[in-house]
Amino acid sequence: MVRIFYKQGRYIQKEMDLRELSRLENILWIDLQGATREDEEWIETKYNVSFQTPQEIVEIESSARYFEQNSTINANSNFLQPDHNGYHLYPVSFMLRNNILFTYRTGDSKTFADTVRKMKVNAEMFSTGDDVFLTLLETRIESDADLLEGISREITVMSKKLNLEKKPNESYVLKISELLEYAMMVRESTIDKQRVMSAVLRSALFSDYHKERLRIILKDISSLLEYATFNFERLEYLQDTITGLINLEQNQIIKIFTVFTIVFLPPTLIAGIFGMNYQILPTSGKEWGFYFALLLMILSSAFILYFFRRKRWI
Repeated sequence: MVRIFYKQGRYIQKEMDLRELSRLENILWIDLQGATREDEEWIETKYNVSFQTPQEIVEIESSARYFEQNSTINANSNFLQPDHNGYHLYPVSFMLRNNILFTYRTGDSKTFADTVRKMKVNAEMFSTGDDVFLTLLETRIESDADLLEGISREITVMSKKLNLEKKPNESYVLKISELLEYAMMVRESTIDKQRVMSAVLRSALFSDYHKERLRIILKDISSLLEYATFNFERLEYLQDTITGLINLEQNQIIKIFTVFTIVFLPPTLIAGIFGMNYQILPTSGKEWGFYFALLLMILSSAFILYFFRRKRWI
């Protein structure tokens, strides 16, 4: 699918038929989403551009993430997208040439739909592809910020529940692991955009008029990374708290078993002594011997319990 956005008067229009491309003027953005190879070749020939292959787009080297060729800015960035398993990253390729933005992607993203909505509402703000490019990035950063705020809210809810229950279980550990994974994905995606935009800012091909706006976006990214770090610290603190509570619970169980072992140790010793069939024992052959031994066992246990209580060990 290919979507062509162009400005006609004060309005942003959309065209999806490539055959109409020749008659269109003031083209701002050509968005290729899962386009056929024939469509790609047609646009490449008409505008003298070259789309990267999916394998090249996912390369992590700096030379593959951003480069300039034939007066064209080429930039690749990962976008975070929710799915049935949580979130996943999918690559988007950007090209800026002659004030037209070309985007090449295989996945779908709410970011693109939100950008189109902004273009239609504030058409006067869009005069070149640079405006669309910056709006896409701003929208994506806003979405990443929303994701981090959602993670922060879940951390707060979990922390309050933990303070009330004071009894961690497996679900807390799994949830923290999940939130840490999401936070790392947001951070990875944000750092990727920071690297790309820093390169665009240094480019002589990018409009000086838009560079101040790009600097503001980079400042927003720095703030977002600080917020992500704060969430990491909160999750680590919560993880340490849960680990501490689990250790306390385990120590309490060990303490109970230790106390029971020590409390029953003197009675066991007394029972062993009085169980010896030696005539030298004072209670040997006496009717009250059994009751005396039993009383001695009870008193020894009671003394141990009293001693532990006095020392505030139990």
